[in-house]
Amino acid sequence: MARYSKKARIKIGEVMREFKDGTLKSGKNGSGGKVKSRKQAIAIGISEARDSGLKVPAEELAK
Repeated sequence: MARYSKKARIKIGEVMREFKDGTLKSGKNGSGGKVKSRKQAIAIGISEARDSGLKVPAEELAK
């Protein structure tokens, strides 16, 4: 099983704190409004970690 790097885990944790505080927004520049789903918050955290070049497992392809 692939592992997330320590910095990626920290990044995802920061995003989850934003979600818990109610300040996490979705979409470009927060135009999509407030994130209400935990799964969506995790996806945003993984995406941000991947965009910043941190070690994150590859996306699984849908069958």
